[in-house]
Amino acid sequence: MSEEVLINVTPRETRVAVVENGVLQEVIVERVSKRGLVGNIYKGRVCRVLPGMQAAFVDVGLERAAFLHASDINLPPPQSNNNISEILHEGQNLLVQVIKNPLGTKGARLTTQISIPSRYLVFLPDIEPNIGVSQRIIGTERERLLMTVKHYMETGKLWEEIDEQAPKAGERFKCGFIIRTAADGVEEDTLQADMEFLSRIWKSIQIKAREAKPASLVYEDFPLKIRTMRDMSGMNMTRVLVDSRSSFLEMTAFAEEFIPDIHPLLEYYTGERPIFDLYNVEEEITVALKRHIELKSGGYLIIEQTEAMTTIDVNTGKFVGHRNLEETIYKTNLEATQAIVRQIRLRNLGGIIILDLIDMVDSEHRRQVLRSLEKHLEKDHAKTHISDISALGLVQMTRKRTRESLEHILCDVCPTCNGRGTVKSAETICYEILREITREARQFDAQNFLVYASEEVVDLLIEESETIEQLEHFIDGSIRFQIEPHYIQEQYDIVLA
Repeated sequence: MSEEVLINVTPRETRVAVVENGVLQEVIVERVSKRGLVGNIYKGRVCRVLPGMQAAFVDVGLERAAFLHASDINLPPPQSNNNISEILHEGQNLLVQVIKNPLGTKGARLTTQISIPSRYLVFLPDIEPNIGVSQRIIGTERERLLMTVKHYMETGKLWEEIDEQAPKAGERFKCGFIIRTAADGVEEDTLQADMEFLSRIWKSIQIKAREAKPASLVYEDFPLKIRTMRDMSGMNMTRVLVDSRSSFLEMTAFAEEFIPDIHPLLEYYTGERPIFDLYNVEEEITVALKRHIELKSGGYLIIEQTEAMTTIDVNTGKFVGHRNLEETIYKTNLEATQAIVRQIRLRNLGGIIILDLIDMVDSEHRRQVLRSLEKHLEKDHAKTHISDISALGLVQMTRKRTRESLEHILCDVCPTCNGRGTVKSAETICYEILREITREARQFDAQNFLVYASEEVVDLLIEESETIEQLEHFIDGSIRFQIEPHYIQEQYDIVLA
């Protein structure tokens, strides 16, 4: 499987497309005005402690206070079960890291368990010395990497790197490392250089944290174009195309110093066609914002994204099969699993996802469909968990959400329906207007009314002339109508004339 990365850079926006075997699989968008916060480290100040929720709100200088749960507070084992009111108090300063971006009306989620990733490792300061290894690394290679990192931690050079300007000079520092999948086969010198790089970053964070004011940024994660190179773990990359010369030079310099194996893959794209036109990326993004997705067989998916969860409904559509109904359903569900996973990755859907598959009678068919879903999800870098197919043909799954979905980034809530997806019919608005006139006639003892409404509503009210005459007789007054061309269908005003 070959993978290519296309990076489109403009002054205010960077877009990254991951293409596998010529098919778009993922799109990541980062805008300067709404850059993601995950990975950022702040010097926060506790502004409110909520013992009932075992949580606290922390001011880190963002628009909304961020949320810190007791389970995300780094404590020594004996204190792990303490009440949060015994751990934190209002006005307390502490170093925190964002683990989830603000979503909707919710503020960012924080942790005091700081982690700093690099190409091959994740550095974990302020914990008991510990080394974790990616589950994808097995056998003797797992042991080799474990011993390499352990040996370097015990030699003392790493402690010198960290403790040179540490707050308490001379005190042995506590830290841990997680060995990432990308470290598979990496030489010892490269791993050591990565550990030193991470320790230097942590040292600079410590120095800045001591000098920083509360509710201020201490460390900001790399921009998207650099993170893309850093996080290419386990990807069979063939090339990385960048359409901005300045970004290409910046990425080249970073790769030469920290990620030498990526450097040969970087290419500056000078073609006349926009870079995202190479694999119809723009068209695929447009399709990914639709609720109706066609399958090659003639079946289709309906994807409904809401605040609480996302539902994906599978339908046979025009696909009638060649043998029998059960075979048709099985093949449709099988094809749908690949399309579902692709759409989940492309749209970056997270949280709870409900898959409404077509009911299958054959237990072996159900097992094969679930296995197909699991197989395609193996390519997804986000952590997922799926349940068995229920008696109703539903599969419940969760996917870790660390940034907003493609729809939330690219779209605004519809100003006409306010996100409902529907608007009240003209007939419904007509009856609302008639009820409001009756209410105001009684409340204000008024007799003459002027109604401003959209053209569709006014036309329908005029057609209801007999009803209007009856209402005028009831209120012993007159009712006139005037079209407001800029009014949406649900909008109207009633003026006492």
